[in-house]
Amino acid sequence: MPSNAEPSTQSNPWADRADQEARSVTRTFGKRLFFLPGTHLGAIRVPKGPGSIFGPWHYWWQAHYVDCLVDTGRRELAAGRKFDGDSRPSAGRLASRLVTTIRLRNRFRFINHFYDDMAWLALSTLRLEKLAEETRNPGRRRNAYVRKSLTLQFNSAATEDLGGGTFWSTGRDFKNTPSTAPIALYFARTGHRDKARSLVAWLNAKLLDSGSGLYMDGLRIREGQVVLESAVYTYNQGPILGALLELGEAMDLERAAQLIEAVARDLTVIGTGGPGETGAVRGDGTGDGGLFTGILVRYLALAARDERLPEATRAVAAELVLNTAGAFWSGRREEEVTPATKTRRLIFSYDPQRPASETYPPGAGVELSTQLQAWMTFEAAATLPAT
Repeated sequence: MPSNAEPSTQSNPWADRADQEARSVTRTFGKRLFFLPGTHLGAIRVPKGPGSIFGPWHYWWQAHYVDCLVDTGRRELAAGRKFDGDSRPSAGRLASRLVTTIRLRNRFRFINHFYDDMAWLALSTLRLEKLAEETRNPGRRRNAYVRKSLTLQFNSAATEDLGGGTFWSTGRDFKNTPSTAPIALYFARTGHRDKARSLVAWLNAKLLDSGSGLYMDGLRIREGQVVLESAVYTYNQGPILGALLELGEAMDLERAAQLIEAVARDLTVIGTGGPGETGAVRGDGTGDGGLFTGILVRYLALAARDERLPEATRAVAAELVLNTAGAFWSGRREEEVTPATKTRRLIFSYDPQRPASETYPPGAGVELSTQLQAWMTFEAAATLPAT
C-alpha cells in the first residue's frame, strides 16, 4: 500500500472520539477573523480573545488545524454524514475557509519567514485538494495555487550550502530536519522524487545519529563556523518517516523500520492509557512542543498501514499510535456545555503521563496546539483496524 494512501475508515471507538474532539476544537477555538463572514481561524489560547492582526500568530499551528480537518473530512466522506450535524459546515468546508483565512491573517499572502511553516501548509493543502477532488469541490483550484506559490519557496530554500538540505528560515543561517524533512515529503508526494531523494540523502548523511538511529535538529552557521545542533525532537522523526515510505525503495523501507524501532526504544514513556510493552510517544510540553507528539503519531499510523514493512514493524507502529491515543483519552477532562460553544468541551493534557486535571486545571488557559495534538492522535488511531 502506498504510504500516502488515505484509508477508508470504518466504525471504531477512535472515530467517535476523533469526532468528539473535532467538535470540541472547532466550536471552542474556531473563530471568525475580525468577525468577517466566511472566515475561520483557530484561537491560539482559550479562554482569551480571538487572535487579531496585532496578536500572536502561529502559522504552522493553523496548517496542522487544516490537516486535522482533512482527516475528519475523509471520515465524513466514508460515513456519508457531517461530523457536527447537517446544520453546520462540513470539515472540508471549514478547512477551505481556514486556508483562505490563513492568507488574510498572514497579510494577504501565503509566504512566511519560515520554510517549515510553509511546508506544513503545502502538505495539508495537498491533502485538502485530494479531498476536494473526491467531493467535487471547486476549491481545489485555489489549493493548487497555494502549493504552486510555496513550491517556489522550497526550491529557493534547497541549496548546496552545507552540502544540501533546506534552510529553516529566510535568515538562511540554519539547515535542519524541521524544514528539510517535510519539504522532502512534499516533493516526494508531488512527483519530484529526485529532489526528495537528495534531501533525504542529506539528512541521512548529516543529521542521522548512527548511535540512536534518530534524526538530530540541524546545522547552524555561527560566526562563519558550522555548529551541529544535536537535540532530538519527536516531531522531526515523523515527516522523514513519511518521506522514506513515500520514496519506498528497499533501502528507504529498511531505514523506516529502523527509525520506528529507534522511536519505540528512545522516545516513549509509560502512558496512562493502560499497560503496553511499547509505551506511548513522549510529550514535549506546550507552545510549539504541544504539536510534536501528534505529528510523529500521524506518520507512525502511515507506517502501521504500510504493507511493505515487516509485520512486526507495523505492529510496533500501531501499538505506539494506540497507546498514545489511549493515554491522551484516559487523561481527558470534560467541561459542561456552555451557551457560547453549545457543546461539551474536552480538554486533553499535552503530556501522556499526566492527566489534564493536572496540566490544565479548571480556569487555566488551554493552547490550541495541545488540543490539535490530541485530535490528530485520535484521527491516526481511527485509521487503524478496531481492536
